[in-house]
Amino acid sequence: MSPKTVFKKIIDREIPAEIVYEDQECLAFKDINPQAPIHVIVIPKKEIPNLEELREEDEALIGHLFIAMQRIAQQMGISTGYRVVLNNGPDAGQEVMHMHFHLLAGRKFDWPPG
Repeated sequence: MSPKTVFKKIIDREIPAEIVYEDQECLAFKDINPQAPIHVIVIPKKEIPNLEELREEDEALIGHLFIAMQRIAQQMGISTGYRVVLNNGPDAGQEVMHMHFHLLAGRKFDWPPG
């Protein structure tokens, strides 16, 4: 069995996090190394390493995560402008192998990113 990721440890409350949203399927918390004034990590509670590991049975879960991000944005008063980022794999900058979304806001973002 693989060791727990830092995100699984947050889900299991083994390490602290500043949680901003939680429901049966997901958890959202402030990033400890924010890249914008508002930087929230949104994770499914189901352990899925990355986008490539998604299965058809995860379709409803992914939709749920996007609805949760919409709720978080409304709750934080940023629903008029924010960015959602998913890094898939080490070459894209994914550091924790538990699929997660970055919800970023509070500053103007340039295009193209990165």
